[in-house]
Amino acid sequence: MRVIAGKAKGHQLKFPGGTVTRPATDLVKGAIFSILENVTEDWSQVLDLFSGSGQLGIEALSRGAGWVDFVEREPRCCAIIKQNLEKTGFFSQAHVYCCSVVKALSFLDKEYDIILMDPPYSDSSIGKLITQLAETSLVGDSSVVVVTHSSLLPFNAVYGALNLVKEHRHGDSCIAVFRKGGAL
Repeated sequence: MRVIAGKAKGHQLKFPGGTVTRPATDLVKGAIFSILENVTEDWSQVLDLFSGSGQLGIEALSRGAGWVDFVEREPRCCAIIKQNLEKTGFFSQAHVYCCSVVKALSFLDKEYDIILMDPPYSDSSIGKLITQLAETSLVGDSSVVVVTHSSLLPFNAVYGALNLVKEHRHGDSCIAVFRKGGAL
């Protein structure tokens, strides 16, 4: 697992073995950031939910994000995110919240430009969480929400105030892009 573009391109990232965490492949990660580069110019505030090793948030930092908040419930993964931030030189541009996504949604209070979600593929309740996220102040009118999911778990076109504006499939992975109002 490595950073694929930007300031930290080529840096190898640690990954927690023995967990249910499944990292996004370079192909999927590349597709996510290709989409983001085409739909938003503001990378000031990024939220990385279900962070795992932190690879998506670190990729955002490498590509010019100003700040990333990482949310991961597994303490071992949180420690690895911090190590990966140190290794890539982005530790001062991030904060790691070691708690569940539901808990983080209850106390985070700023609006994010980009929200990345890479939940466990077996989590069939992710739609409820997207709806809950849509109703928070974390999602503004210009926020872009990107969710990776299994192609076996189709998503709805609308979750609360969020509308599906794009969906790409790469093997068994899908990338769903949401925005309020639906326009890119």
